[in-house]
Amino acid sequence: MTGFAGPSNAADRERVDAFLEVTGFGVALESIRLSADSAPDMLGIDAEAFGSEWSRLVREVFDTDVMLQMGSDILTQTLSDDTLEHAAAFYALDLGKRLVTAENASHMNEDGAAKSEAGAAILSGLQRVNPARVALLEQLNAASDVEDSSIRAIQEVQIRFLMAAAGAGVIRLQMEEPDLREAVRSQEAEMRVSIKKNALEGSAYTYQAFSDAEMLAYAQALEHPKMQEVYALMNAVQYEIMANRFEAVAQRLAGMQPSQDL
Repeated sequence: MTGFAGPSNAADRERVDAFLEVTGFGVALESIRLSADSAPDMLGIDAEAFGSEWSRLVREVFDTDVMLQMGSDILTQTLSDDTLEHAAAFYALDLGKRLVTAENASHMNEDGAAKSEAGAAILSGLQRVNPARVALLEQLNAASDVEDSSIRAIQEVQIRFLMAAAGAGVIRLQMEEPDLREAVRSQEAEMRVSIKKNALEGSAYTYQAFSDAEMLAYAQALEHPKMQEVYALMNAVQYEIMANRFEAVAQRLAGMQPSQDL
């Protein structure tokens, strides 16, 4: 992994690991494993054709301990002590702890359809009776850069996964990488609308037990420059890990044969 230049006063490894545990970063990484279900669709492959081999591949490649180690390695080099202390102080508060608990539960909700349906229903109700709450959720999502970082991440994961799969001989690409990037970028407007809608529904669901005052406090905490730095780094690291693991899946697929569960 390259492209992460560290500050001269890089944070201590133990403090970074403690911070990642407190903020539920490991749970967020574990939820990446759930996204692996979309990998075969990107390649036009039926995962069920691999039987139990697919489940084993996902378990091994998206091992949470491996991903946490990768995240810790990068953040220890890139996160400053000062920035780490600022963010850790917020998550040590009662509100910070409760927010992390709610976010962890939301991340690991494997029934995505039910969660999406519930979030859409909550948001619809809020838009009718409490539009100010919707504005707070929009402010919160903007502060955590959900929309832009998600779009960049999805694009990069798709491109790196397809290129790795082509390099491993799993698929044949009919275009070169610059053309592939342009094709992916051409879908950005439609993707942006979908991500914004999904993120708002997700926030409505995740934070339904929190008051408007607590949502405002959270949004303002995230808008602080030091917290912005932390979130930018953590988002970048999370998406780098996702792309790296999808590349590993592509390489492993080359050696797999479809199997049948007997």
